[in-house]
Amino acid sequence: MLRSANPQGLASPICPRGEPFCIGTALLLSIECGSYLVLGGITVRRTRICDLLGIEYPIIQGGMAWVANAELAAAVSAAGALGLISPNAGMALEGDVVEHLRGQIRRAKGLTDKPFGVNLPIQTPEIKDLIDVTIEEGVKVVTTSAGNPALYTGVFKEAGVKVFHVVASVSHAKGAERHGVDAVIAEGYEAGGHNGEDELPTMVLVPQVVDAVDVPVVAAGGIADARGLVAALALGADGIQMGTRFVATHECVAHPNFKDAIVKANDAGTVITGRKLGPARILTGEFASKMLELEGRGATPEELLAFIGMARARTAELDGDLVDGEAYCGAIAGMIEEIVSAGDVVRSIVDGYSRIVAGLKD
Repeated sequence: MLRSANPQGLASPICPRGEPFCIGTALLLSIECGSYLVLGGITVRRTRICDLLGIEYPIIQGGMAWVANAELAAAVSAAGALGLISPNAGMALEGDVVEHLRGQIRRAKGLTDKPFGVNLPIQTPEIKDLIDVTIEEGVKVVTTSAGNPALYTGVFKEAGVKVFHVVASVSHAKGAERHGVDAVIAEGYEAGGHNGEDELPTMVLVPQVVDAVDVPVVAAGGIADARGLVAALALGADGIQMGTRFVATHECVAHPNFKDAIVKANDAGTVITGRKLGPARILTGEFASKMLELEGRGATPEELLAFIGMARARTAELDGDLVDGEAYCGAIAGMIEEIVSAGDVVRSIVDGYSRIVAGLKD
C-alpha cells in the first residue's frame, strides 16, 4: 500500500565508490502512442514505449545494483511491464559477474516468456564481456548508464538490441540521441543511488529533456505510484522508471532489513552524501551520519574513499548491515508502507492511473 550525472560531456552519473552497477531509483509507465488497453472497464492509453519494448504497460523496473535479480525482473515482466536485471544482483562479493549475469538471464527466461532487459553501466571493467553475454543470450533491451553512450550503442544496435540511456541533464540527452539510443531515461535528483552533479529534480529535468529530444523520454526519480505516472505524462514523458518501490517487494533479493528500513522511512528518510566523489542518495543512519561528518570536516576525496572501502552498498542491501553499509534509496521511500508482490505494484499503478485521470476531469 502507498501513502496516498555529471554535467560535462556525454557521460551519465558515474559511481566512484566501488559500486559498478548503480542506477537510480525508478520504473516506467508511458502514454503516447495511440492505441489503448481496456482492463475491467478502465481505459489505459499505450505509449511509444509499449510498442518499442513489446510490453503491455509503459512501466520499467530500475536495474538496481546488487538487488535487481532475475526473479524480480521476471515478475515485473510477467505483470506486463519491463523488468531489468543487474549483473551483480545477489552475487557473492568475489563472484564472476559475467557468468553470474548469464545465469540470471537464463533464470529469468525460465520464469517468463515476456520481454525483460539488463542494466549495463558503461564504465564497468567487465563491460565488453557483459555485452557479449547479453547479446549471446538473446536479451533485446538494455539500459546503459555511467559512461559515454557513443562507445557501445552501435554494438547493441547491430545486434538488434534496444538501448535506453540514463541521463541527468539536457546535454546528456542530446548526446545520447545523437549516438543512436532508442530512448533516454531522465533521472532526477530524487532518485536513489548516484545522481547528476547538477542536482536537477525530476520536475525540472524531464520537461526540458522532452523539449530537447525526439526519442521517447522516461521519467525517473521520486516516483512510486500512479500519481507519479500522471505527473510524468503531464510533463511530456513517455513513461516512468521506478527502483525503490520494487526493492520493497517479495521477489526482490534485497535483505529483509533493507526492505523494512524502506517501509519505516519517512519523508526525510534519505540524504545526499559524497558530493566530492559524485552525489549519492542513501537511507539516513549511522553510515550516512559518518559520511556527512567527514564531509563537514573537509575530508578529501581520498579520505572519503578510504572510509567507504569496497561494496558498502552490498553490505547494506544484501547482507542487511545498515550500520556499516550504505543503502541506496530514493526520496520516495516515505510513501511506501508495505512489502507487496511486484505484480501488485504494477497493477496498483495501472488501476490508480485511471482513477486519478478521472478525478482530474471532474
